[in-house]
Amino acid sequence: MTAEDIPQGSNAPLNHSTALSDWTPQRTFADIANSRISLDSELSNGNSPIAFFHLLERLKTTKREGWRRFDIKQGESIADHMYRMSIITMAAPTTLSSRLDVPRCSKMALIHDVAEALVGDITPTDPISKQEKNHREATTMDFICTDLLGKVDGGLQGQEMRAVWQEYEDGQTLNSKFVHDVDKIELLLQMVEYERSHKCLIDLSEFVRVAQGIVLDEVRVWCNQVLGEREALWRGLGKSPSASTAQNVTQNQ
Repeated sequence: MTAEDIPQGSNAPLNHSTALSDWTPQRTFADIANSRISLDSELSNGNSPIAFFHLLERLKTTKREGWRRFDIKQGESIADHMYRMSIITMAAPTTLSSRLDVPRCSKMALIHDVAEALVGDITPTDPISKQEKNHREATTMDFICTDLLGKVDGGLQGQEMRAVWQEYEDGQTLNSKFVHDVDKIELLLQMVEYERSHKCLIDLSEFVRVAQGIVLDEVRVWCNQVLGEREALWRGLGKSPSASTAQNVTQNQ
C-alpha cells in the first residue's frame, strides 16, 4: 500500500528507523508488551505454538497503513485483509480453479503478510528500502517458523508455512500469481467500500493503479467489475474522481 505517515501507538510498525544490521525479529518480539511472553519462557522455545498464537493478535489489531493518510482511522487490519483474500481464493472460477491448488492458495492468502506482525505494514513511502523490507520479512518468517514453531510436531508445520510464504514471495507459480492478483482485488474492493461509506468525500484514486498489475484473465474480469462499480458510484453522486477508472483493465496490459 501507499502511505506517508508512520502511525504511533502500540500497534505501530516497530523500529522502522533502526538500521538493517541492528534490526532483529527476536528483539522486536521481546519488545512487544502485549505478548506477555518472554523469549526465555517455555512457551517460546519452539515446543509450543502458544507464543505464535499470541503473536497473531498483532495482525488483528495492526491497521493497514495506506488508508491512514485519508483520515480512515478505524480501517481494516492486516488480518481483515488476509481473511477476505482467503475467502476470495475459494471463489476462483472453474476455468482457473481446475489449474490451481485452491487449498494451498487459501493458506497462502492467510500466510503472506504474517511477518507484518513484527515488521509492521511497511509502505513504499516509508524510509525503508525494498531490500531492507524484504530482509526483515524473510528473517521474521525464519524466526516464526524456526524459533517459535521449530519443535512443534517436529517442525513440519513451521517448514510448510515457510515454504508457502516463500512461494508467494517468489511469485513464479500459478498459485502465487493468483494470490498476488487476489491481493490487488481485495485492495480495490476496500477502496470502493471506503469511498462509498464516505459518500465520495474521500478520493482514493491513487490505489486504482494496482489494477494494472493484475495478470490473470479471470481476475481481470473481477477487476473490471469493481472499477465499473466505482464509476457508477461516483456518477450516481454527481461527482468525478481525480483518476478515472473507466478504461478497461485489459487495455492496460
